[in-house]
Amino acid sequence: MQPAAAMVGRDREQARLAAFLEAAEGQALVLRGEAGVGKSALADHVADAAARDGHLVLRAAGVEAESELPYAGLHQLLYPLLPEAAGLDATARAAFDAVFGRTEGPPPSVMTLGIAVLSLVSSVASRTPLLLVLDDGQWLDDASAAVVGFAGRRLAGSPVKLLVAVRADIPSPFDTAALPDVLVAPLADADAARLLERHSPALPADVRVLVLEQAGGNPLALLELPAHIAARHGGQAPADLFGPHGVPLPRRLQDMYGTRVAALGDAVRAELLKGALDGAGAGPAGAGPAGSAAGGSGGAGPGAAEPGAAGAEAGVGPAGAAAPVPRATAVRYRMRDAEEAVACGLLVVEPVTGDFAFRHPLVRSSVVQLATPNQRRAAHRALADVHRDDVERRATHLAAATVDPDEDVARALEEAAQSATRRGGALAAVGWLTRAAELSEDHAGRSRRLGDAAFIAGHAARLGQARRLVRTDSSGADDTAASALATGYQALYQDGDVRSAHRQVAAVVERLRDDAPDGGDPMHDRLLPLLLAVSQYAADPALWQRTHALLDSLGDLVPERARLYAGTWSDVVRHGAGWAGPVERLAAGLQDQPPWDIARLAVSAYHLDVLGPLRPHLQRVVERELETGAIASGMVMLHLIMLDGMALGEWDAAERTGQRALSLETEHGHELFAHQSRGYLAQLAAMRGQTARARELQAVVDAWARPRGIGFLSQIADSAGATAALSEGDYETAYLHALGITSPGTFRPYAYQASRTLLDLVEAALHTGRAEQARAHAVAARDAGLPELSPRLAVLTYGALALTAEDEAEAAGMYARAADHPAAARFPFEMARIGLMHGTRVRRAQGGTAARLLLAPAVEVLERLGATGWAERARAELRATGVATRGSAGGLTPLTHQERRIAELAAGGLTNKEIGRQMRLSPRTVSAHLYRIFPKLGITSRAALRDALTATPEATATPTPR
Repeated sequence: MQPAAAMVGRDREQARLAAFLEAAEGQALVLRGEAGVGKSALADHVADAAARDGHLVLRAAGVEAESELPYAGLHQLLYPLLPEAAGLDATARAAFDAVFGRTEGPPPSVMTLGIAVLSLVSSVASRTPLLLVLDDGQWLDDASAAVVGFAGRRLAGSPVKLLVAVRADIPSPFDTAALPDVLVAPLADADAARLLERHSPALPADVRVLVLEQAGGNPLALLELPAHIAARHGGQAPADLFGPHGVPLPRRLQDMYGTRVAALGDAVRAELLKGALDGAGAGPAGAGPAGSAAGGSGGAGPGAAEPGAAGAEAGVGPAGAAAPVPRATAVRYRMRDAEEAVACGLLVVEPVTGDFAFRHPLVRSSVVQLATPNQRRAAHRALADVHRDDVERRATHLAAATVDPDEDVARALEEAAQSATRRGGALAAVGWLTRAAELSEDHAGRSRRLGDAAFIAGHAARLGQARRLVRTDSSGADDTAASALATGYQALYQDGDVRSAHRQVAAVVERLRDDAPDGGDPMHDRLLPLLLAVSQYAADPALWQRTHALLDSLGDLVPERARLYAGTWSDVVRHGAGWAGPVERLAAGLQDQPPWDIARLAVSAYHLDVLGPLRPHLQRVVERELETGAIASGMVMLHLIMLDGMALGEWDAAERTGQRALSLETEHGHELFAHQSRGYLAQLAAMRGQTARARELQAVVDAWARPRGIGFLSQIADSAGATAALSEGDYETAYLHALGITSPGTFRPYAYQASRTLLDLVEAALHTGRAEQARAHAVAARDAGLPELSPRLAVLTYGALALTAEDEAEAAGMYARAADHPAAARFPFEMARIGLMHGTRVRRAQGGTAARLLLAPAVEVLERLGATGWAERARAELRATGVATRGSAGGLTPLTHQERRIAELAAGGLTNKEIGRQMRLSPRTVSAHLYRIFPKLGITSRAALRDALTATPEATATPTPR
C-alpha cells in the first residue's frame, strides 16, 4: 500500500496500516483517537488501497441512536453478504435468522453467532480477499460489538481483515475486545501548519494563529474552522471569535455545522432532523454501506426506511469480483428533497444507491441540538408511525415524543422492555421501564414499573442502580415492596446479610398479603423468589420454617414455581419428593422464559440431579446474558454448568467455567456468588488431589460465610474440607468435616449438603473403624427415600448400603443396583469410589480374581479424571490382586525420608502414638502419612510393611542429600 500524497503527518500510521493490509493472514486492527483526528481518513485510505488491490471492501458505522438496539450494527455491516448465508450450514443460517428478525426465538450465544459470522465472511473471502471497515465503533451496540470482537480475534488463517475506528474519549465496547490497536494522535505542530497551509493558503496570519491554537492538531477542525470563520466574519478574526475561555472543540465544530443547518429551509431541516433522530449513518464520505438494524425497520408508508437498499448493490459480484463500495452510510429514515443540504456540505450522496448520508456524526448532533423541543418531539412522533411494526424502535420514539403521562406509551415501553429482555437486552429494558414509570398516569403504575426496573437492574448486576431507582419515588405503600426488593438484592448478593434481608422481605410479603387478601399483589412474583433465595443461602431451620409458614398463609396466591422452589431449594430430603416431574415439564418450555426463571428452574433441577437435559439451553442463554442481559442470572447459570461438568467428570471445563464465573462476580461486586464460586473451585481442587489449594479456598469461603450465618456456603466449605481429607487418606479429619454437615444416621434439616455428602461420611466412617455409624447412615438414606428423590442420591444410597452391608450377598446386590442404575454413568467419580471400596471388600472376601473386575474400571476412571488420591489407592488395591500397574514392578513412587522413617517404625510394631512421640508428630499426622505410604509401597495393610520395605529398598528410599 503506497502512502497517500494528500495525507499529512501520518507516516507511522500509514506504515502500520500497510503492514496490516499486506499481512498474509487475516487480522483485526482498531484505530483509536479523538473526534475529527483523522481516523475516518485513514480508514478511507486503507479502503481505497484495498479496493485497488482487488479486495471486496464493506463499510459500516456505529450509530449512537442504535447503540441500545441489539445487533443493529452487525446487520449494517453484514447486510450485503447475507444472501451468501444461504450456502452455509443450518446452524449458521438459524443464527442469522434469529438475530435479524427472520424467525422467532431466542438469539444465539455470542460464540454461535460469532462462528456463523466467521463462516460467512470466510466463504465470501474464499473468492476474493475481504476488508471490513467499521467507523464510529464506540456507538456500536454491545451485542454486535461482542460478536465483532469474537470474530476479530479469530481471523488468523483467513483472507479477511477487519478495521475498526473508535473515539478514544468515549467508552467503547472495543476497549476490552483484546484486539491490537493504533493510537491516532493529533498532528504535530509542524504537520498541523502544513495541513492548514495546503487547504487554506489564503488565510490571514492572525486567523491562522488562532486556528492552529484552537484546533490543537485536530485535522477536522483545521479543515472546517477556516471556512466557518470565512462564512461568519468575512475571513477576519474578531477578538471574541473563540470566546473568552475557548469552547471545547466538539462544541465549536457543532456550532460550525449549526450555522449551515440554520441556513436551510424548514422542510429540509425537518427531514434532516428525522434522519438524525432515527439513527442515521454517521461517517464522513466513505463511511460504508447502508443497511438496517437488527430486526429491520418494519416501517411502511411515506418516508419509511427501506432495509438494505444499498446493501443489495454492495455485495459480491460475478466470480467474486468486488462490487462498487458506497462512499457514505445512508440514513435509516429515507430523506427527500435534501439537495440543498448536499450543496452546503452537510450531506453527501451515496454513489451506488443515491441515498443521502450525513457527512459526519457532528452534523447529526448539530441538527438535533439546533431543533427546538417541540420540533424534536414532532419528529419522534412521525418516526414512531414509520416504525409502528417495530416494537422497540416505536417505543423509543414514542417515549421521546411524549411529555405528559400517557398510559398507552408507558405500556408500549413495557412491551419493548419485555422484547429486549427476551433478546438478552436487560440493560436496555431497565431504561425503558424507568421511562415507562415517568409516563405512568397513576402512582400504582409508576411504582410497579419502577419496581420492575429495579428487579431487572438487580438481575443485570446493577445493584446500586436498583437502589437508586426505588428511591426516586418515596411515597406510597407499594414503594416499600420495591425498596425491599432492591435492598434485599444488595443485602444478599453484595453483603451476604441473610438475616436482615429475610426479615425485611418477609415483613413486606406479610403486609402485601394483609393489604390484598383476595387478589394478591404483583410484587409477590418478585419478592417470593428473593425470599426463597435468602432462605436457601441462610440454610437456617428457623428462617425456613418462617418462610414455609408464610407461603402456607398465602394459599393459592403462591404460584406453582414458587412452591417448587420452596420444596427443592430448602430441604430436598423432606420437601423434594414429587417435584422432578414438574421440573421436567416446565423445562420443556424454556424458550420464551426470562433468564431469571430459567436460572431458578435450573437450580431446582440441580438439587434433584436432573440438570443434564437443561445444560445445553443454559450454555446457549448464558453467553447472551453475560453481555447486555441479566448478568446475575448468567452467574447462576455458570455455577450450574460448572457443577454439571464436575458431576460428569469434565473437570478441566468445569475449572474454566468456575474461574470465568469468579472473575465476573468479582468485577461486579457480587461477593456472595464470588465466594460460592470459590467454594465450588475448592471442591473441584479437593477431588483432583490439589489439597493445598482446596484448603486455601475453603478457608476464604468459611471466613466470609460463617460469621454471616450463610449456611449454604459454610456447608460447601465443609464438603470441600471433607473431600480434601479423603483425597489425602486423612479419614479422621474427613469424618470431622462430615460431622459439621450432619450426624450419622440422620440428615440435618435444611442442610442441602447433608444428602450430597452421603458417600463422604460413609467412607470416612468405615476407614476410621466406625462401621456402625456408617451403616446407620446408609440405612437412614434408604429409609428417608433418597433413591426416589434423585438419580444421584439413588446411586449413592445403593452404594452406601453395599459398602456397609454385613452380608456379602446383600453387598453384591446393592452394588449391582448402583452400577446398573440408568444414571450411573452420569456420576463417574462417585461410581469409581464405590467400585474401589467394594472391590477392596471383594478382594478380602473372595480373592483377587473377582476383585479385579471391580478395581480395574475404578483405576481407569479415577486416573482419567485426575483424582490422584483415590487413583493411588485404587492402583494399590489392584496390585494386591496380582495385576501390574503403573506404580508396580520397580515403578513405585519413592518415599520421602520422613515417610520411610515412619514406615520403618510402623513395621517394627510401634503404634501411631509411639511413632508420633519419636518423630514429634501428632498421631493423626502419622496416620495420614501411613495412608499415603501404603499406595506408594503397593500394599493395603500395616502387616505388609516389613516385607515391602525389605523387598524393594531401592525403589522406596529417597537419597539423602550429601
